[in-house]
Amino acid sequence: MTDERRYEEDEVAQIFEEAATARGSQARALSPAGGLSLAELKAIGGEVGIAPERIADAAAAVDLRRGAAPRRTHLGLPIAVGRTVDLPRAPTDREWEMLVAELRETFAARGRDTSTGGFRAWNNGKLHAYVEPTEGGYRLRLGTVKTNAAAVGRLGVAGAVAGVALLGVILGTGGPVDDMGLAALITAVGSGFLGINAVRLPRWASERERQMEHIAARAQALVRADPEPRAIGEGA
Repeated sequence: MTDERRYEEDEVAQIFEEAATARGSQARALSPAGGLSLAELKAIGGEVGIAPERIADAAAAVDLRRGAAPRRTHLGLPIAVGRTVDLPRAPTDREWEMLVAELRETFAARGRDTSTGGFRAWNNGKLHAYVEPTEGGYRLRLGTVKTNAAAVGRLGVAGAVAGVALLGVILGTGGPVDDMGLAALITAVGSGFLGINAVRLPRWASERERQMEHIAARAQALVRADPEPRAIGEGA
């Protein structure tokens, strides 16, 4: 049995902000040093007329955002994103099949189910979804990498630097004016590569994070505390 999740002061504020009723009711509660449990949050919400279901939904949303992995960047632009969500138990065969179907539909990719024993895994190139055991239960770990992003960025930097350096040499030595056009072209090509990354990578990262948040929410909805028939790798 795992310790009950405790919500810190900033998380408490987020939960009540999201759960506030259409009338604009707000609950402000200072979290004690040990945080507040979901039951305590529901009790506080009840005092100001916020339904327990709204508190639970808001807490689940905060938990999902908490599972977002830091973006890995190159030249200040995202090239890898991920998300982790805790699960109360391992998914059953049917639950995992349903989650794989959701992965394929969400990412428009067939991928490969490479599950073995009690380890669940779905891969599509660098995009992956793993169900792994933890000290307190299980977790779903999602992640992906934009494989060519760093290479395009390096080409861009190299082209821009080479073009500027060539232009400096031409101006410094009084070289042929015609060579300035070549220097400008090399600089423009390098800058173009950098521009491509600057436009596409933030959009790609935001879209993947949105998709992963959807999958995380779907996994939590599928894997309830009470299991269906036993999961892969568990005894009869």
